[in-house]
Amino acid sequence: MALFCNFSIFPKPFVPSCSSQKTQFSNQNTKQDSIFRIKGPAALSGHITISGSKNSSLALLAATLCCSGSSLLHNVPNISDIQAMASILSFLGAKVESFDGKMMVNSDGVDKVEVDSEEMKKIRGGFFVIGPLLARFGEVVVALPGGCDIGKRPVDLHLRGLRALGSVVELRDGKVWAHAANGKGLVGGRFRLDYPSVGATATLMMAASMADGITVLSNVAKEPEVVDIAHFLNHSGALIEGAGTGTLVIWGKSQLYGSECVIRPDRIEVGTFMIAAAITRSCISMSPAIPSSVSCLIDKLSEAGCKISQLDQHTLRVSAVPAYVGDDLRGFGIKTSPFPGFPTDLQPQIMALLTTCTGSSLVEESVFDNRMTHARELQKLGARIQVSKSSAIVFGKDEGSSLCGSPVIARDLRGGASLILAGLAAKGTTEIHKIEHIERGYEKIDTKLQILGADIERSTPLPVLV
Repeated sequence: MALFCNFSIFPKPFVPSCSSQKTQFSNQNTKQDSIFRIKGPAALSGHITISGSKNSSLALLAATLCCSGSSLLHNVPNISDIQAMASILSFLGAKVESFDGKMMVNSDGVDKVEVDSEEMKKIRGGFFVIGPLLARFGEVVVALPGGCDIGKRPVDLHLRGLRALGSVVELRDGKVWAHAANGKGLVGGRFRLDYPSVGATATLMMAASMADGITVLSNVAKEPEVVDIAHFLNHSGALIEGAGTGTLVIWGKSQLYGSECVIRPDRIEVGTFMIAAAITRSCISMSPAIPSSVSCLIDKLSEAGCKISQLDQHTLRVSAVPAYVGDDLRGFGIKTSPFPGFPTDLQPQIMALLTTCTGSSLVEESVFDNRMTHARELQKLGARIQVSKSSAIVFGKDEGSSLCGSPVIARDLRGGASLILAGLAAKGTTEIHKIEHIERGYEKIDTKLQILGADIERSTPLPVLV
């Protein structure tokens, strides 16, 4: 079995030959009032295993709704966002089972076209189901999505694209109501995205895979997660060409069948741990990792002075040990953009790193308009950062930043990760509250850091006496 993108077609309902006991995903013993307590500065060393991609898993779980029979996904991360998506699929009538890091979904029992609004509020990824449900049943009702509050993330591209595939779409009472205009099903069409949105690309690709005729989507997202969805659908019987380029050509099929795939390693987790090595001036290795998926970060960390080596096909080592890399790390600028540009999901973590480098650095956020809230929390730790709308000047350790432990709040997933990294580099104890945001996207991040030697623990804060 190949490590990634291993697919098999199962025209009949697929039944795994796994004898392991089936279990529900655990909640990692996370309580909403739990905190992470980190004592720094940390010196990390060793090797950690990277979990499967959160973003790929969410989209592929939705894509199983396109398929009859069962689909088996390997290397699914045990995180709260995945639990929420599994709950959405179960609500719709799918049979979802998890065992040994795998999830099997049988969608034959799906008998609803309206998703529970409360479930949809939990994760933005739940909105992915709109394409498969509309393509399969000719109608769907889905509440507008939830997720992190990191700025405007409109779904107008999704809706306009669905209209181009022959659907009537309305917004009423905070919900999207859509049905096939011909009363039967979606039809092929042409649509150009104004912006290469991953969510819109995935939604329209899934919908078009079962539409009648040929669909051409242009200016689409090129992210690796989009390629994963195309591979899964193709191995389920679809015909999609151009994944990873700016244009997708999709020949719709009347029926797709369950298949099996291995979720790629989470490139954002890879990046987060690469930055962890840099911010603690340590040397660690990680696998599985796909270097091409984090090439932008490799370039930036190399520019700063880190030494990055590929030990084998899927193992990366990052060193920022002063005795090995020479002078201290230097600041650098970034501007987020769609793949293959610098990922917005690593912007907060990079900002934390830059407070420990020399010189001043410019961070520009071009994807989300409210993704600077972590700057205020980093300032509580002693970072000197000047924010102006979606840009920030980060002053390094020789220009006023001096990280020191303090209570902070994780206000979103990636912002929370930046606080963990800053806590690893800070002197003293850092307490991070609202860690449920962090655990939406990182599987056992505290345990992995402990393996590397970090002094991090999960605990319940003492009550405040008034």
